Amino acid sequence: MDHRRFRRRLLRTCLWGAAGLAGAALVGAASIVISGWLLSGVEDANGGRRAAIERSAVGDYFGGVSAVFSGLALLLLVITLLFQQRELRLQRQELSLQRQELISSREELRRSARADLRALHVQLTQMAMDDPALANVWNDYPGEPHEVVRQHLFANLTFGHFLLFYEWGDVTEEELLEYARTLLRSPLFHRYWEASRGAKEGLSPGSHEGRLFRIFEQVIRESQAHGTRNPP
Repeated sequence: MDHRRFRRRLLRTCLWGAAGLAGAALVGAASIVISGWLLSGVEDANGGRRAAIERSAVGDYFGGVSAVFSGLALLLLVITLLFQQRELRLQRQELSLQRQELISSREELRRSARADLRALHVQLTQMAMDDPALANVWNDYPGEPHEVVRQHLFANLTFGHFLLFYEWGDVTEEELLEYARTLLRSPLFHRYWEASRGAKEGLSPGSHEGRLFRIFEQVIRESQAHGTRNPP
């Protein structure tokens, strides 16, 4: 049963294929006949085959001239596109330079604002160092004598001084290690460090102040590892 059905499908497919080929052949033959008839009609309308050939030669001449002008137009179009591409590239470069200038200006403004804020902080610290009543407002070191508070505030200004240099990239971490070793040899600065460590431990590790804090802590660990006695 299946074999017969397969043979029927195969036979049907062959018949459709043959019909398609026959149709294509008929269309091709009809196209040839119609083309010949149209060509004969065109020749008769133009005064015969010879006149048609002469006019065709003239048309070929003008066709060649037209091809030359078309080539020139294409060449001009390509040149125009190249100039436009060059202009666009120059505009992109100019925009990139303007963007870099804006970024640099923004960074300079930020540094200037931080410097102004730092100057205000120094001014407030000086006022607190000069007046015990103002130092009590901050209450950073409760219970300490005013002389000790003044020393802690000055030590904090020193730490902020090196922090500012570190933020601006004027010193390397190796140089900061040497500065930290020198400062931590001072008993007064070491006392300030112990008093302010709790506040600094919560600093973000990715911030400049957090990294500077860990540089000072590294110096303290190195001194403890070498058995160096911390200043009293």
